[in-house]
Amino acid sequence: MTAHVSVAGAASVTGAALLSAVSGLGARNRAIADNISNIQTPGFQSRRVAFEDAVADAAGKGRRGLTESTSSLSLEPTRLDGNNVNLDTETLQSIDTGLRYQLALRAVDDRFGMVRAAIR
Repeated sequence: MTAHVSVAGAASVTGAALLSAVSGLGARNRAIADNISNIQTPGFQSRRVAFEDAVADAAGKGRRGLTESTSSLSLEPTRLDGNNVNLDTETLQSIDTGLRYQLALRAVDDRFGMVRAAIR
């Protein structure tokens, strides 16, 4: 029975990490979209979502999901109008986030595939 408990514990840690990653990537994607939509707004400060440490923490503690406190203002230089959104940076971040999101969703799908196979 001890082996079964450790396997279940490993599964819950994996699930927590995957759900936290998907949640964090979604938050990052929303921040990027907000940054791009405000590229011409004077005084707008872009936001960055750094969630990798939060995913590791959530996985270590078996928690699911992240808090919105993982978002912070970007320290990039500002233009004369006070806006610091850089379209090149946002585009690269969007591509990177999209690829990571697809990878995380594939991992979630594979995990549920294993559960479906076990049930059959």
